[in-house]
Amino acid sequence: MADKNSIKRICVFCGSHAGARSVYTEAAQQLGRAIVFREMGLVYGGGSVGLMGVIADAALQEKGDVIGVIPHALASKEFAHPGLTELRMVSSMHERKAMMAELADAFIAMPGGFGTFDEFFEILTWAQLGLHAKPIGLLNVEGYFDLLLAFINHVLRERFIQTKHHRLLITSDNPESLLEELICSKPLYEVPQWINWKET
Repeated sequence: MADKNSIKRICVFCGSHAGARSVYTEAAQQLGRAIVFREMGLVYGGGSVGLMGVIADAALQEKGDVIGVIPHALASKEFAHPGLTELRMVSSMHERKAMMAELADAFIAMPGGFGTFDEFFEILTWAQLGLHAKPIGLLNVEGYFDLLLAFINHVLRERFIQTKHHRLLITSDNPESLLEELICSKPLYEVPQWINWKET
């Protein structure tokens, strides 16, 4: 079982847009505050727009530690946040994802678009391959991920993933409950010593 001290930073994947409904913004604010309340730091994509900016601002308002990671090429498009605890500039999306993964002890995906899906599925695949044993959560705001979860269940039924790998994913519609489940989760297996992020 993980404990509060074992999860020092949470990486949150989320959209660079705010979405069609205010519930997404509200959930990002709640999650940002909840992370700081549990004395954890936030790692995210470094932008100041969309849900990325919302969750960063919420954590910063509570005097939280916020690290952003953003490629040079996206710094102007996603408007790199100027007020973070630390902003790390990288050369590529691959380097961004690897650095975010290395900095964090757990992961949460919030509503977002293709970029969020890419980050989420890559970190989930890395867990399946044994590259890490960090817990992964999906914040299912107002049923946003219901169709995706139904499809993942379909993939399981069709035997393209195993039940143990299906259990890698922790889901909740409540930020506080999701954090609690991540803290209480148990790793699927130990990560071999010879595996490292550079092999992805």
